[in-house]
Amino acid sequence: MNKKKTQRLLEPNTRPYMFFLLVFAAATLLIKTEYNLYLAAAEGVAILALLIYSYISRRRKGRALKAYIDSVTYDTESAKNHTLMNFPLPIVVFRLDDSRIIWGNEKFFTICGEQASHTDTSVAELIPEFSGKWLVEGKSQCPDIMDVGGRKYQIYGNIVRPGNEEGGNRTLMGIAYWTDITEYDELRREYEASHPVAAIFVIDNFEELMKNQPERIRNDLRDEIGEKLQQWCEDKHGVLRRFDRDRYMFIFEERHMKNVLEGKFSILEEAHQVVSPSGIHATLSIGIGRDAADFTETLQFAELSVEMALSRGGDQAVVKNRFNFEFFGGKAGEIETRTKVKSRVMANAIAVLVKDASRVLVMGHRYSDMDSIGASVAVCAIAKKFGIPAHIVADTEKSAAKPLIKKLKETPEYQHAFITPQEAMLAADGRTLLVVVDTNRPEQVEDIGLLQSCNKVAVVDHHRRAATYIEKADLSFVEPYASSACELLTEVVEVVMEGKKLLRCEAEAILAGIVLDTKSFSMRTGDRTFDAAAVLRRCGADTTEVKKLLQSNVEQSVARYKIMQKAGIYRNIAIASPETPQNRIVAAQAADELLEISGVEASMVIYPLDGGDVFVSARSIGEVNVQLIMEKLGGGGNRASAAAQLKDTELKTALDALKSAIDEYFDA
Repeated sequence: MNKKKTQRLLEPNTRPYMFFLLVFAAATLLIKTEYNLYLAAAEGVAILALLIYSYISRRRKGRALKAYIDSVTYDTESAKNHTLMNFPLPIVVFRLDDSRIIWGNEKFFTICGEQASHTDTSVAELIPEFSGKWLVEGKSQCPDIMDVGGRKYQIYGNIVRPGNEEGGNRTLMGIAYWTDITEYDELRREYEASHPVAAIFVIDNFEELMKNQPERIRNDLRDEIGEKLQQWCEDKHGVLRRFDRDRYMFIFEERHMKNVLEGKFSILEEAHQVVSPSGIHATLSIGIGRDAADFTETLQFAELSVEMALSRGGDQAVVKNRFNFEFFGGKAGEIETRTKVKSRVMANAIAVLVKDASRVLVMGHRYSDMDSIGASVAVCAIAKKFGIPAHIVADTEKSAAKPLIKKLKETPEYQHAFITPQEAMLAADGRTLLVVVDTNRPEQVEDIGLLQSCNKVAVVDHHRRAATYIEKADLSFVEPYASSACELLTEVVEVVMEGKKLLRCEAEAILAGIVLDTKSFSMRTGDRTFDAAAVLRRCGADTTEVKKLLQSNVEQSVARYKIMQKAGIYRNIAIASPETPQNRIVAAQAADELLEISGVEASMVIYPLDGGDVFVSARSIGEVNVQLIMEKLGGGGNRASAAAQLKDTELKTALDALKSAIDEYFDA
């Protein structure tokens, strides 16, 4: 406070001087002499004159300052008005409630095609696409680029809040500045259109196509396929090259992708026109990489895509960008690419991983079934052969294979084989091998935390690979053509066991998985399926005991027929939609039995779960690929058996979504 007073005293004004003059005059008057009296009178007159002069001077300076401020204010207002009238960009001021124009400069009305100003109309009348909603949302830039008179404009703006109007109402105004970005937008579009796209074509049944054919026929078939590819690629102005006996690479620009997608990869059907003398039609798998940062990543996307197409059974196209996969085709049956040689290689690789592990944990999907448990038993048998401790991670209370689990626990070897995910987490160490069976999707495993915790992971599955799959696995043995995971692991066991027989309970558990997924060898059954069954039969598997494992009780049978009573036919698909929660096993069995209805190509049972979700169990016996339908709902599976779970959805909404997915599948 004292510091401020001192500063105020030292400020340049007349008050301090007048104070000291009065002090000196008073001192002179107090000294009583004749001369001092006259001197004090003279000092008083001088002080009075100075006061009058100071007052007049201050008044004069005040008037000059006011005149200067008025001049500056006038000049500022004139400059502001001049700036608005001659602003280099189109500008408009409008009411936010009805977009009524308050004022706009000449350039704004010019881009709108108007010869004169119109303050009696709204911006939306001149430019129907315009809306000031983005200003109300607090944005300073319009999220959309406006097309006006053949030019592209980016709009910037802000809100003006004027003073109170009559009645106390406040009308919000918006100011919009229109920046012409036509040339920039054209450059951006050209840059995006010229972005490189890489495609890899694979003749996925090359071996079968060329088998037992003379060299001349092989060359003719290869040339015919090459000609089909060349014709398909011709209008895309890219570069097509064959870099392996059954592989081609095609580099083209993003501008042609729209036509490729709209054509739904017609080359897939055109390739079927190439037929070998033995009657085998050629099939292609296509992998496309786009929207990548550089050429290296583009090629990586293409390689991942073609690998995904092959793992899903071939005869389809897969497109990958930086965010996800897109699938096209794949309605035909899977192409068998598995050979005895490949099974032997995979068996040896699994054996190496098991021998190097401190322990083996086997985990299937949630709500495990006979195939999941049977495949887990096969892995345990391999681990037992090498003396490595093994455990099956499963929730036995929620399993659909309770009779099988009960039977296994009655044997000394599997009495303590089943553990919970929590126990598995405590038992795992740095050398633990986790084998995932009967699923390849991380969100479907029994416990995703255990999957993320284990350093070594192997995957054995027979389902088509979906957009989400277990990445960076040390071994991935995914064969969509196989009937079941148990079939795949039977071939592995046959190689690894080297003549040693399985326990009878193990053989029956594995055979139960095959019988379940093949519907007693009536669906998805190939010669390799019967070979696997023969191996298990030689190991002592009793088909009667397997049949008993698959039996259902009276309550389940009654519940199954109640579900079937709710069925209706939609586009040759039987759909049952019970309104109450159902047992998953019973619902799946009901879907299987609905296939026995004449004229039905596929069946689906859709029902609510406790907790607000809706579950769909789908089966197919004809040409319908239920996996593609379930994938549209976020699910997956294989061609003949698939499922989906819709989160927080009402049954009616889920049923409408299911029918929309069916329509999309048939209309594609």
